[in-house]
Amino acid sequence: MLLSLIPVNDTTYGFPSASEAQESSFIEEASFVQNPLNSRLGPRPTGGRTKGTSRKDALGDMPLEIQEALILEDLLFVLMGIPGTYITHVSDYLVESESIKGGKFVIANDLDASLRDLVERILPLATYYMSIASFMELRSHTDYGLVNHALCAAIRDMLKDYLTLVSQLEHAFVSSSTFSLQKMWFYVHPTLHSLSIIYALITELGRIEESEKGGSDEDEDDEEEDPEQAALNREMGLSNLKDVIKAMMADESGGIVKGGEVVTIVWERMRNNSGDPTAFQVYRTLLHRCSLPYTQMIRTWSTTGFLRDPYDELMVKESKSINRGMLEMDYIDEYWEKRYTLRDGTTASGEKRAQAGVPKPRAATNRLPGGACMPPLLEPWKHKILQSGKYLNVIREYGVDIHSANGCNEDDWVLDEEKFYKGIEDAYTYANRTLLKLVIEDQELLPRLRAMKNYFFLSQSSFLVHFLELAALELRKPSKSAPIVKLQSLLDLSLNMNFSGEEVAYKYKDDVRITLATSGLYDWLHRVINSSGVGGLSSSEDGEGGELVAGANGSATEDVERKKERDKDKDKKLTIVDTIALDFTVPFPLSLVISRKTILRYQLLFRFLLHLKHVEQSLMTMWIDHKSDAWKNPAEAWHPDFARWKRRVMLLRARMIATIQQLVSYVGGEVLDRNWATLEGKLNTVATVDQLLRDHVDYLDTCLKECMLTNARCLKTISHLLQTCYTFSQYSPMFNKQTQQVYDTCLAEQKNGNEFDIEEDRATMEKRWAFFAKFEQNFNHVFKVHLDTVQFLASSENTALLALVVRLNNIRSS
Repeated sequence: MLLSLIPVNDTTYGFPSASEAQESSFIEEASFVQNPLNSRLGPRPTGGRTKGTSRKDALGDMPLEIQEALILEDLLFVLMGIPGTYITHVSDYLVESESIKGGKFVIANDLDASLRDLVERILPLATYYMSIASFMELRSHTDYGLVNHALCAAIRDMLKDYLTLVSQLEHAFVSSSTFSLQKMWFYVHPTLHSLSIIYALITELGRIEESEKGGSDEDEDDEEEDPEQAALNREMGLSNLKDVIKAMMADESGGIVKGGEVVTIVWERMRNNSGDPTAFQVYRTLLHRCSLPYTQMIRTWSTTGFLRDPYDELMVKESKSINRGMLEMDYIDEYWEKRYTLRDGTTASGEKRAQAGVPKPRAATNRLPGGACMPPLLEPWKHKILQSGKYLNVIREYGVDIHSANGCNEDDWVLDEEKFYKGIEDAYTYANRTLLKLVIEDQELLPRLRAMKNYFFLSQSSFLVHFLELAALELRKPSKSAPIVKLQSLLDLSLNMNFSGEEVAYKYKDDVRITLATSGLYDWLHRVINSSGVGGLSSSEDGEGGELVAGANGSATEDVERKKERDKDKDKKLTIVDTIALDFTVPFPLSLVISRKTILRYQLLFRFLLHLKHVEQSLMTMWIDHKSDAWKNPAEAWHPDFARWKRRVMLLRARMIATIQQLVSYVGGEVLDRNWATLEGKLNTVATVDQLLRDHVDYLDTCLKECMLTNARCLKTISHLLQTCYTFSQYSPMFNKQTQQVYDTCLAEQKNGNEFDIEEDRATMEKRWAFFAKFEQNFNHVFKVHLDTVQFLASSENTALLALVVRLNNIRSS
C-alpha cells in the first residue's frame, strides 16, 4: 500500500457515550449524527451569533487545548478539500481557475504559533488532494484518451488509501482524548510525500499544456471580429473557416498531453527518481497502469493488424484515404509507404520524411506531442511494431485468418518487462514469415519476376525482333492515332510465336499488355531529373502513361501549363515507337513487390531497349540494302570518286551498327543479366519483406543507373547518338536511289562502249559528299562526346561503365 494508514486499535480508541453526544451547547446541531467536537469541548454559551462566528471571535482567547481541537476539526474538513472555520481559502480564490492548482489556505491569525507550525506542515496535503481530484475530473473527459483515463484510474485507486487515512484520522479524533495535532502530523507525514509525488506529475502535465496555450488566447483576443464582419462571414458561408483554422493550428501546436507522451513523462520521472524508493514505486505503479491501454493497442496492432486507436495515442497512424484500390494507379507506393506510418515521420532506413502530418516538437519540452511522442523504452522497437502490423494487415486483406497469429498472453504485454518485448519480436517474426511465404511461394514471386525479365528485357531474343517486324508500319504512325487493339494483337502473336521451351514466361503471357506514354522517354527523364534529381524516378506517368508528376523529394521548377505549351510541337512529332511500352498485371498482395513504382522502372528500361533495337533494326535494313548489286559493284573503273563515297557510307553504317550493338550487348549482358543474377541470390536468402522490397527496387535503380538513364549529361549524349543513327538510316532510300542511278548509267555507258563522264557528274558528287559529311561529322562528334562522358562517369561515380568504355574504344580505334 503506497499511502500510509493509521493502525486502528479499538481497545485504545473508544467511541463517545450517548450522553456526551447530547451536550446542551450543541442542541442547535441535533441534525448531525455526531459532531466530532462533542467529546472534546464543554458547554458553549449560546447567543445571537452563529457557531462559526462565535468560535472565530473567541479563538485567540481560548486555551491551547481548545484551539488544537478546533484546528483538528478544521483540518479534517480541509484534507477533504472543504474550507473550515479557521482554515479558509485565500480571499481571491477562484474555484474554476485554481482548482487544478489546488488552491491556497490561510490560517486564523490568532492561532497559537506552535500549532500554526504543525498546521502549515499538514496543509500542503490538502492542496495536493484538491489538485489531484480536479486533475482526475478534467482528464476523465473522453478527449484526453485511454492513457489519461488509465492514469486517472490508477491515481484514484491511490487516493482510496488517502481517504481511508482521513477516515481513520477522524475516527481517532472522535474516539481518543489523547489524539493531538502532533499525532496527526506523525500519521500523515508519509502520505504527504506520496501525494507530493503525484502532484509533481500532474503539475508537469498541466504546465506543458498551459505553455502551449499561452499565446493562443492572446491571439484570439486580438483577432476578434466585429459583429458586422461576423454577419458577413455567415452570409458568405465562411462562418466555420475560423474554427477550422484554429483546429489546424491546435493540431500543429500539439494540443493536449495524451497517449505516448503521457507514458514518456511517467517513465522519465520514474527513471529520474530512481534514488527515492517511494517515488520510484509510485511512478512505476502509475507507469504500469497508464500504459496498459497503450500496450493493448500495440498488442492488437502487432498480432492482428487492426489499428484501434480512437484518440490518436499510438505511434502508428493510418491514412484512410489510401486503400488497396490505389495499387492499380499508385506510382509512388503510397499504399505500402504511406497508408500506415509512424507519427514521428521516421522510416526504417533512419530518414525522417517531411510530412504534413508530423507535428512540431513542443517548445516547453522539445518532445513531439501526443501519439507522435515515442516512449524511450519502445524507440528500438518502433519499426518492428509498425512493420508487423503492416504485414498482418496485408495478409488479412488477402483473406488469410490471422486471429491466432500470436499465442502470447495478454498479461505478458506489460511495459518495461521482458515478456513484452519478446511478444513484439514474436509478432514481427510471425507476420514477416507469413507474408514472405505468401508472396514468394503462394504468389510465385520469382517465376513472375523471371517472366517480367523475359518480357521487358529480352533484347537478345526474337520476341522483340518479331514484334518490331510485325508492327513496323504501325510504329511509324503518330502516337496520338495509335491503334492500341491492333498493337495488342500483334504483341500477342509475337509472344505466342517465341516462347517454346519457356513455360514460365508463356504462363504469364496473358498478363502483358500494350500501353502508350504521352511523352518521349528522354524528354520525360530530363524533366524528372531536372525537377527532382535522381530520386525523382519515383515520380510517375499517369494511368495512360505520360503526365509528369513531381517527385517526393523535389518540386517542379516550371509551371505545368508552360511546359505543356513548350512541348506541344514536340509531342505532335512523336511516333508510336517513341511512346510504346509494356504493362504487367499483378494480383494483390504481389502488387506490393511488383508495384506501379517498380513497373514504371521496368517500362523505362523496356523503352530504352526498344529504342536501341529499333535503331539497330533500321540500320540492319540499311545493311540489307547495301548488299544489292548497285552497292557491291565498286565501279572504280567508271567512277572512282563515287566508289569512295559508297565505301564511306557503308563504313559509317557499319560503325553505327557496331556502336548500337555494343550498347545492346552492354545493357543486356553487363547490366541486366549480371544484376539479375545478384537479385536472384538475394531473393533466395531474403529475411524480411521490407528487405525484399528494397532489393527489388535497388536492382531496378542499379539497372537504370548503369544504363545511363539517371544522369542528365549522359542521357543527352546517348539520345543524340541514337537520333543521329536513326536519322542516317532514314536517308537510306535516297542513298539507294543515287547509287542505283549511277550504277544504271555506268551499265548503259559500258554497254554502248563509252566511258562514264565524271566531269559531268562532278557538281552532283560534291553535293553528295557535302551531304554525307554532315552525317559523318555529326556522328563523330556525338560519339566522341558520349565516349568522353561515359569515361568521366566510369572514373568518378559509376565504375560499371568501364565495360562500355572498353567496347566503345574498340569501335573508335577500328
